Amino acid sequence: MKPITFITFCITAIVACGYARAQDAGSSTIGVAITEVQEVATGWSAKKQVLSQPVYNERKDKVGTIDDIIIAPDKAVSYVIVGAGGFVGLGKHDVAIPVNQLKEVGGKFILEGATKEAIKAMPKFEYAMSR
Repeated sequence: MKPITFITFCITAIVACGYARAQDAGSSTIGVAITEVQEVATGWSAKKQVLSQPVYNERKDKVGTIDDIIIAPDKAVSYVIVGAGGFVGLGKHDVAIPVNQLKEVGGKFILEGATKEAIKAMPKFEYAMSR
């Protein structure tokens, strides 16, 4: 399963579960249906298989690490936050990369044309203040 498909599926499942819990008790089923269990079981785990994974360029140079996944207000996965440089969180430069620019090849995430220097030259990503 491609990471973008997996991430979209995960977000849809999370949103659907949250929506079910927000409704009145007894008015809907909570969780996934039996028919969906196999799809969930064979999907990717964002926590285990996406977050904290290295990002490489096409020359197999490590250019950063996936630190977060951003879900747009329309509930679509739209960006990954890639951290470059730094040591133990100091001097790290986080940037937002559109998900469609990231490819999964042989279990590795590839960002074609990327270098650590190019990522550090991008505008730094900062989270908006919580609502």
